[in-house]
Amino acid sequence: MASLPTAASWADGAGGVGTDSRNLSAALAAGAAAGAAEADWLQMLVQTGNLSCPCPSAPGLPAASPAPSQPRANLTNQFVQPSWRIALWSLAYGVVVAVAVFGNLIVIWIILAHKRMRTVTNYFLVNLAFADASMAAFNTLVNFIYALHSEWYFGANYCRFQNFFPITAVFASIYSMTAIAVDRYMAIIDPLKPRLSATATKIVIGSIWILAFLLAFPQCLYSKTKVMPGRTLCYVQWPEGPKQHFIYHIIVIILVYCFPLLIMGITYTIVGITLWGGEIPGDTCDKYHEQLKAKRKVVKMMIIVVVIFAICWLPYHIYFILTAIYQQLNRWKYIQQVYLASFWLAMSSTMYNPIIYCCLNKRFRAGFKRAFRWCPFVEVSSYDELELKTTRFHPTRQSSLYTVTRMESVTVVCDPRDAGTAKCSRKKRTTLREPSFDGGSHSNSKSASTTSSFINSPYTSVDEYS
Repeated sequence: MASLPTAASWADGAGGVGTDSRNLSAALAAGAAAGAAEADWLQMLVQTGNLSCPCPSAPGLPAASPAPSQPRANLTNQFVQPSWRIALWSLAYGVVVAVAVFGNLIVIWIILAHKRMRTVTNYFLVNLAFADASMAAFNTLVNFIYALHSEWYFGANYCRFQNFFPITAVFASIYSMTAIAVDRYMAIIDPLKPRLSATATKIVIGSIWILAFLLAFPQCLYSKTKVMPGRTLCYVQWPEGPKQHFIYHIIVIILVYCFPLLIMGITYTIVGITLWGGEIPGDTCDKYHEQLKAKRKVVKMMIIVVVIFAICWLPYHIYFILTAIYQQLNRWKYIQQVYLASFWLAMSSTMYNPIIYCCLNKRFRAGFKRAFRWCPFVEVSSYDELELKTTRFHPTRQSSLYTVTRMESVTVVCDPRDAGTAKCSRKKRTTLREPSFDGGSHSNSKSASTTSSFINSPYTSVDEYS
């Protein structure tokens, strides 16, 4: 994903195949000695193969010009944007960052601050929200500034972070969605199996981040900054040049886009056929329709999240592949606008999830109302308060089965001879029942089965899906 991308990664090929740092220095020295204009010696660098351009040329970059003898004004101003266009792009990117950061932080607060929201699915949503908020906060605006000015202002250490963290965050985001898809699949297709415990969920989340760090590590290892006359560049200098760079990012696209979307497509197709095309296996409780409706809502919400992610990132991946294969596209007059638009769309994927949760889930909606209750037009009703309170019954630690281990019945006995005095005796009969592995009891199986069905079906909870 072209380091998501650094706007001047056209320098990725520095020191590439057939060239080394001495060629770059020699070219610079030759250009300076000849008294060439800045545009002319930069053009010479591109032509000698020291600078390649998989991303759009930055403002003032003459690589987009067909001839070095062209007037300086045409070379340096080809990608300089008018003030009004810069203002519009700044507003667009600013909105993405504000909504993504604050929206996802509120999602994290809603889940962690309310016990009723602490489910397996929601823990993965916390991981997804953290990754999205981090990428919006630490990558989006920095990369936007770099794309506009073609000048790296943030130092060598942040250059490494800028090239490393976005791939890590995207990997964590999409594999959190994949984990949710697999969890929904197991809960709906095979509901009798125990759900992930809190410890297992933490292990899965930790494993996702470790794999993300390993995948993105080469971006950190080969990141470089180059101080040139009039500008400083931040780029990834691969040992074997642009070809190695291209192969790496094709692998990244497969791992963080194609493969997880394939897994989620298969799982949600099977789940959708089960929920909308037939009965849920093993689910014959009295609250069947209520659970079915709740499960459909959650699955529908997650499908929308995945589809929006896929749509937002598709143009960016297509852009990278096409500009890497067809280098002449980087010389197109409007390529910078195409880049800014595709990158904005990709980054906007970080801001849609909180909006989706608020619109499609009543508990998240209640949480957002509580977060914005200080606004004069936001009213938190008593119903909203109840939505986030802990339920009366709690699932066991190893599954979401509501276990009933003790049942009491009260028998009232009245003596007909004492009808006038209405004296009645109250007798309490207590029946202890040992829970069995299937959620029933060893005695009075019919009564236990009725009680279990009234509370919920095995290994599922309406709270889990509401």
